[in-house]
Amino acid sequence: MTHSDAARAAIAAAHRLSDTLAPMRFAPPVSHVYDPLSYAWPVHQAYLARYAATPKRVVFLGMNPGPFGMAQTGVPFGEIASVRDWLGLSGEVAKPARENPKRPVEGFACTRSEVSGRRLWGLFRERFGTAEAFAREHFVANYCPLAFFDGGRNLTPDKLPAAEAAPLMAACDAHLVELVEALQPEWVIGIGAWAEQRAAAALAGRALRIGRVLHPSPASPAANRGWSPAATAQLVALGVWPA
Repeated sequence: MTHSDAARAAIAAAHRLSDTLAPMRFAPPVSHVYDPLSYAWPVHQAYLARYAATPKRVVFLGMNPGPFGMAQTGVPFGEIASVRDWLGLSGEVAKPARENPKRPVEGFACTRSEVSGRRLWGLFRERFGTAEAFAREHFVANYCPLAFFDGGRNLTPDKLPAAEAAPLMAACDAHLVELVEALQPEWVIGIGAWAEQRAAAALAGRALRIGRVLHPSPASPAANRGWSPAATAQLVALGVWPA
């Protein structure tokens, strides 16, 4: 698979996932659903074109978009300063079809900073210096591209009822398989236990290794005690990174 083929496959897979999820409906308490693969597509496509252009040794897998991260920028863990200043991506971000007044989409004009994304991309910046050096062997993806809200509250996909979750997971599993086939990683590292579980289920029987790191969410007391050294230690212990 040539470089451009990998990106082309990733872009096509993301399109298919967004199209598959578009007709899905979610009952209360879900009040709003955002698909940044739709309204922030130009930035997401640019992310894939630049950073999924070559096979990777490691794919990091998050759960789903944060309201001040990927929901604003279209980039996984897309804290605005990290996306704009380190990854070097920007662009027009449209509005979702039905905007949540408590969680407006302001794109790169959003003044809130997503802590999880700041921690994740901050670690990669500290360790690798440039985004290009990081991307030689690593890529960051999200398992589910949809953000769910109960009014002003963020709902994660693991909280959905089984009847709604099943078709969503089936589509996201299929997309993850396509992404792995495009990038051919040795490792898939779940960012948090749930992402690791989804990767293990979707990729069962494949010749790759699955592990996890602590989620960088500020809701995690362990992450707040020093996420960057904790995650680094986990990756070294797994053998993903050298000591």
